[in-house]
Amino acid sequence: MNDRALLRDPRQEYPAPPFPQQPQMPGLAGNMDPVPDHGEESYRGSGRLAGRKALVTGGDSGIRRAVAIAFAREGADVAIAYLAGEEADAKEVIDLIEAAGRKALALPGDIKDEAWCRGLVDKAVSSLGGLDLLVINAGRQQYRESIDELTTDDFDKTMKTNLYALHWIAQAAAPRLPAGASIITTASIQAYEPRRSCSTMPPPKPALSLTPRRSPSN
Repeated sequence: MNDRALLRDPRQEYPAPPFPQQPQMPGLAGNMDPVPDHGEESYRGSGRLAGRKALVTGGDSGIRRAVAIAFAREGADVAIAYLAGEEADAKEVIDLIEAAGRKALALPGDIKDEAWCRGLVDKAVSSLGGLDLLVINAGRQQYRESIDELTTDDFDKTMKTNLYALHWIAQAAAPRLPAGASIITTASIQAYEPRRSCSTMPPPKPALSLTPRRSPSN
């Protein structure tokens, strides 16, 4: 019997808070304590995305890494975009995609750059032979102790990463997506219950909730 089928108490099975402070910028999954579980050992696919072509921004870590792994194990070829400084994490994901028997494409770069965002879509389409799953989820947050410490540069970097890039990438991809394709984004609890500490993250999150559903389709 698969040990995942055994009845267990989930409250005792996984690490629980409090966790150590981990002020990484950008963050590397391998340096976190505890190391996150993205389904590397547990996720089993069943062919639900066989033959699909996916692009996942920020696919080296976090929920995006879990999505990239799951998509590959469901049968999709997967391209991941990530910061060049996170190459170690990205290589692990590329290896996992290829281990699932799928084509993997590594696309290091900075989504704060409009030209790079638009070129990202071109590279994914060219290498994968098309695109029908687009996950735009790379994100940035910057915490400061007080509002006096929040700078224009903080806001500029966060808005370009979390909001502008979504628009640039979706705009470049839309004409290339066939009928039935999907553009997937996620918002955050920060859109509805922002933390009391000063952060640049909450402002773009409500826009993330509205942008895809308000975008006219062809």
